[in-house]
Amino acid sequence: MLANTKKNIKLLKRGEDMFQVRTDLALEARELYQEDKQQEIPGVAVDQEELSHTLITRVEVLDQQGEEIMKKAKGKYITLESAGLRRPDADFKDEISQILAKEIRKLVNIEKHLKVLVVGLGNQHVTPDALGPNVVSKLFVTRHMFQFYNKENDDDLAELSAISPGVMGTTGVETTEIIKGIVANIKPDVVVAVDALASRKMERVNATIQISDTGIHPGSGVGNKRQGLNKETLGIPVIAVGVPTVVDAATLTNDTIQMVIDNFAKEAKPGSQFYNMLKDLKEEEKYQLIKETLEPYGVNFMVTPKEVDEIILNLSQIIANAINIAVHPGIDLKDVNRYLH
Repeated sequence: MLANTKKNIKLLKRGEDMFQVRTDLALEARELYQEDKQQEIPGVAVDQEELSHTLITRVEVLDQQGEEIMKKAKGKYITLESAGLRRPDADFKDEISQILAKEIRKLVNIEKHLKVLVVGLGNQHVTPDALGPNVVSKLFVTRHMFQFYNKENDDDLAELSAISPGVMGTTGVETTEIIKGIVANIKPDVVVAVDALASRKMERVNATIQISDTGIHPGSGVGNKRQGLNKETLGIPVIAVGVPTVVDAATLTNDTIQMVIDNFAKEAKPGSQFYNMLKDLKEEEKYQLIKETLEPYGVNFMVTPKEVDEIILNLSQIIANAINIAVHPGIDLKDVNRYLH
């Protein structure tokens, strides 16, 4: 077994493009590069801010070199991490909603008389993919009021509309085609797209929120990327808000095996063949070996926690609150929960 493992590792080392760890998070793409090259990515700027219960990581892809290495479009990616997101109490919900609203404002460039279209991507009948539709159901939409009273602007409210377009498997229509038609008709200033994502680490599932100004690919979280929603396709800025709600089975197994390896390495004698093999095994090599083992049997499933129903409900409330606070000038924390239904 040891000989076969070493043989497979040698095959993996022949080319870096032979593996691809599943992740939609910019900070994880950066981590993969750092683990391999032991240096920061050229063309990428990073800074971190640690609050009481939340770590904020800001990754900015500055140029084409950074785009090619990260496999991410040029722009800003802001990640909020906190284990409290999985089981938030009322106080934490309020705290994280305000933090997220502040970060959204920075990307949207909020003005008083803003027209916003929120797109809730995903399948509302599949709980891990239902984040977007759940967020839309909790927003304070106002466009109909502006239309009814023939108002051009309001000091307290943005002109907010929202749509859950469903998925191509049930509508037969590409999501981007639907949104293009809506954008052409109602002419919003900005689109905010909310979707489920995938992570390469168990601890980040349902404990991370990523926002970016680069748009989004519907279906990212379940490995079914469609045509992108971004400034190039829609002609207006697109802010993406996403939460990793799933990992694939290979990632889950990889994390578990890493814990086992850490324990084995403590017991193995330094300098022994087994110790050296464990020490030299890179994360992507472990992942690829596991993936190659699982895929012939069709068992590289997408995995989500059993409490996902409650988690999605809480996360959708946090994100909806943050969007309501960010875009409506007259709505603050004391008001926001009144608009949930």
